[in-house]
Amino acid sequence: MTVAPAANFASRVRKSEADEQLHLRLIAAFTLLLVAAPFFVYPVFVMKFLCFALFALAFNLLLGFGGLLSFGHAAFFGSASYISAHAAKVWGLTPELAIIAGSATASVLGLIFGWLAIRRQGIYFAMITLALAQMIYFFALQARFTGGEDGIQAVPRGNLFGLIDIGSDFATYWLVLAIFLGGLVLIHRVIYSPFGQVLKAIRENEPRAISLGYNTDRYKLLVFVLSATISGVAGAAKAIVFQIASLTDVHWSMSGEVVLMTLVGGLGTVFGPIVGALVVVLMQSYLAHFGAWIVVIQGTIFVVVVMLFREGIVGVLARLARRTL
Repeated sequence: MTVAPAANFASRVRKSEADEQLHLRLIAAFTLLLVAAPFFVYPVFVMKFLCFALFALAFNLLLGFGGLLSFGHAAFFGSASYISAHAAKVWGLTPELAIIAGSATASVLGLIFGWLAIRRQGIYFAMITLALAQMIYFFALQARFTGGEDGIQAVPRGNLFGLIDIGSDFATYWLVLAIFLGGLVLIHRVIYSPFGQVLKAIRENEPRAISLGYNTDRYKLLVFVLSATISGVAGAAKAIVFQIASLTDVHWSMSGEVVLMTLVGGLGTVFGPIVGALVVVLMQSYLAHFGAWIVVIQGTIFVVVVMLFREGIVGVLARLARRTL
């Protein structure tokens, strides 16, 4: 009676190891592509894509692997953007310290928000995160140091480690690339670690995970804080790249965009959020002349993907590849 379950378990382990090795090879190939990218594509465009891709990866870690739907992730992205911009412009911190300051702020907010939100599940969890994020938005609108509706502008990029001038877009690109790859590798490692496997178990059947002795609230809080911190890194890097922090970064629509990126690319996949971020950034760049209609276009694409391609772009491609092989 125990042979079949043991065989199934061994099969799942082998599949997980094969998937991990495949993803590592894809990460290596993607890294080579990104190294060559600034020589052929406008660096600022690629940096924007990388910042939002990291943001989407962080959100996917929470929803795709933790099973927690947050409607307030803009709070972490935006708060880190503001703190990073303020630290660089007013405090005169070097870019790496400014990014660390912004990320630390997002981490603390993630701990507070997570501690409050994980006490509820489903739509109640989502609504709590949205309400808390709106508090951050109104704080950013009213606080003096944020600049109100003008935001924090003319943020200096400064010298990395006080030595390397990153004033040019080309020089800044390598910093953003290093941050993105570090975040991607970290998330990949988390997904295939024992911690990640427990997260998947909680996502699939939380009562069963509790019966096995796991403190599910602790795991959910940890993944919430980790997701918030990585989101903060993305927001802080974005403020340095574009030299501005604005209300757009903390607006609820930013939370909606990261949900769109994740679902369009492929929820619960490693590369899905990256593809989704690329699709959204391309739409923002090439459909900008439509003005406010771009929101309608994005909404239409979202509806089509959810109804016809529920696995997202990467999920559909993976399914087709399995059928072909």
